[in-house]
Amino acid sequence: MPKKTRKIEKISFLASERKEAKDSLKSLVQQYGNCDAADADVIVALGGDGFMLETLRRYRTLLTRGLPVYGMNKGTIGFLMNEYQENDLIGLIEKAKDATVSPLKMVAKAPGGVFEELAFNEVSVFRQTRQAAHIKISVDGRVRLDRLIADGILLATPAGSTAYNLSAHGPVLPLGCDILALTPISAFRPRRWRGALLKSQAEVSFENLDSKKRPLSATADDREIRNVTHVSISRDKSTAITLLFNEDQALDEKILREQFAT
Repeated sequence: MPKKTRKIEKISFLASERKEAKDSLKSLVQQYGNCDAADADVIVALGGDGFMLETLRRYRTLLTRGLPVYGMNKGTIGFLMNEYQENDLIGLIEKAKDATVSPLKMVAKAPGGVFEELAFNEVSVFRQTRQAAHIKISVDGRVRLDRLIADGILLATPAGSTAYNLSAHGPVLPLGCDILALTPISAFRPRRWRGALLKSQAEVSFENLDSKKRPLSATADDREIRNVTHVSISRDKSTAITLLFNEDQALDEKILREQFAT
């Protein structure tokens, strides 16, 4: 059977503050026009991975209703983006491959209150001072590690497993797998603990065991909360968002290639 294609007539272009992205925005709007995201068939995001994550949060309501996002790299790495191309853009988008991502929901307690943020890549807890963090780790209400002494710890989604998680020597997870990566950051004790693979339904919590002497910050992608005492994380499956990738740049293929990178 021939592959079905989506019909694209109206595009909402968004650009980061980088000059390269702004210049490309002007050129694309001249060729294809521009409309409000609420009236569009697709959002085209011009920038890097950080701008893509910002776009997913900003337009979350529209995206969970089925509006897809097609990114083109005008940033640095652009793992979540396609290569920039102006010619036949509508044709590329109509034939693009879907990748569905769901974020983690972080609930962080700090002296200033309780804060909620979404993370499409990872939630990380990290020491704020020169002293190592002391963190208790629980999964589904059961303590799994009484005390991790380390720079920190993170929980990554499959889409985010090639980002900070990979830099911390965590495993690369195939897109679509029902798994999260729990990865320590520069662990001192237990020295040989390399982390864990958890079901995506797991509820994970980090407790700061010495918040006065060893303050921690919690970060959901690029949203940081300082001086946290407790962080709980669960998968927000109510937020399913569609990213679009050219057939030769599919996200699952990018992730697979990372597992064989040398």
